[in-house]
Amino acid sequence: MSAEEPAKGDPKDGGAPKTPEPSGVDLARVALRAAKEQARARGDAAQQKKQARRGGLRSGARADGRDPLPLGSAINRLITERGWETPAAVGGVMGRWPQIVGDDLAKHCVPQKYDEDERVLTVQCDSTAWATQLRLMAPQLVARLNEDLGHGTVRLIKVLGPGGPPRRFGPLRAPGSTGPGDTYG
Repeated sequence: MSAEEPAKGDPKDGGAPKTPEPSGVDLARVALRAAKEQARARGDAAQQKKQARRGGLRSGARADGRDPLPLGSAINRLITERGWETPAAVGGVMGRWPQIVGDDLAKHCVPQKYDEDERVLTVQCDSTAWATQLRLMAPQLVARLNEDLGHGTVRLIKVLGPGGPPRRFGPLRAPGSTGPGDTYG
């Protein structure tokens, strides 16, 4: 440090520390970075001008974001983007019901709906005997479904018995009658 140069924090220039001047190497780096940015901007502008003259974007030999997707990939991407993984998985279970529960049970019990908020799978059986059988098997079936779908997907299986025959109104009905069971109680 020379005698004419004030020291950093010297009271003569107000006590402020002096920032070092960039050296030749630093100036060269700054100039190179600025030149690269300008060249990139000119190249982008020239590329856009060329594409506009040709009539827009054209496909090349390599894959890019504009290429069509296979249907399976497009559907998987849509399911993931929308957050439909669980409903889609449960829908797959409903399609594979005979493989999951077995052919015997699948002939008599059919999945009806899945409540995503409550995580309840509703199954309807064609007889009360099969409904009772399914209620006894429900814990094992819930474990098997959660193993296939992911832990906690199905919390409970709600078993419905057979629906009664449709109530028909005819000439021999009493007004206000609720059907054949209205006299039992």
